Amino acid sequence: MLERLNQALDHLETRLDQDIDMTEVARIAAVSEYHFRRLFSALAGMPLPLYIRRRRMTLAGAEVLAGKLTLLDIAVRYGYSSGEAFARAFRSVHGIGPGEARRTGAVLTAQPRMSFRVIVEGSTSMRYRIVEKEPFRIIGRKATVPLVHDGINAAATAHIEGLTEQSITRMKKLAGLEPEGILSAAVHLTDSREEGAEVDYWVGVAAHPETNAEGLDILDVPAGTWAVFDNHGPFPSALQELWRDVFTQWFPSNPYTSRPGPELLLTQPVETGTTTGSHLWIPIERGTGSTGT
Repeated sequence: MLERLNQALDHLETRLDQDIDMTEVARIAAVSEYHFRRLFSALAGMPLPLYIRRRRMTLAGAEVLAGKLTLLDIAVRYGYSSGEAFARAFRSVHGIGPGEARRTGAVLTAQPRMSFRVIVEGSTSMRYRIVEKEPFRIIGRKATVPLVHDGINAAATAHIEGLTEQSITRMKKLAGLEPEGILSAAVHLTDSREEGAEVDYWVGVAAHPETNAEGLDILDVPAGTWAVFDNHGPFPSALQELWRDVFTQWFPSNPYTSRPGPELLLTQPVETGTTTGSHLWIPIERGTGSTGT
């Protein structure tokens, strides 16, 4: 998979001065556009649109300093319909406008080309199983929180602590499907897996799709395939490391890709640093052109 991902990045590089067809880029990578965006964000540490903008502004910066083309010509070359829009994008990357950069010969910021490789350190044991699930619904309470890669997520903790005993008791009575018990679910609102990216964070239970949940929030989840990872270690660091490794090591090494859907977590709440067991459910599908079982 990594070879195909790098071929897709090579193709993207040749299209920086024209419209980029992300469907074609994903086709070269032999994955869905959804998975390509998610995997890129996990591997690169930034959303794909941000990388493209930074690469375009890196090339545009060199042309601005060269002085051979007008600023408007450079703006049009890199897909901007006005000098103002180009100037805003240029400033967001370089911290200075293109006109001032040309006049002063300013030092600009470069975004290097990316290529991917996986370094497997052997420090994480990734035990998993594949589960096929019929449609179900998550019943509980939802809040929008920022993504946190290391340490406690204060917003998520506040959401959990804000649940009433009445709500928790009702959830438990409605539970009826695996994963059993009170669980959390993350629905990513953008392609980004950067620190601070917003996710809808659910605390609830898995229930049959016809379950009446009056007074609680409902998330209907279609049938699909899930990779379930078992994790054991200090909370929350071991789990956060597993989440990272799923996207940076497991997906590139296995014939599956991610698909739209909530990422589920079943864990026992404990004090920070205390060892606990967890089950992480990631929605997947078999990758394009993959073989085997």
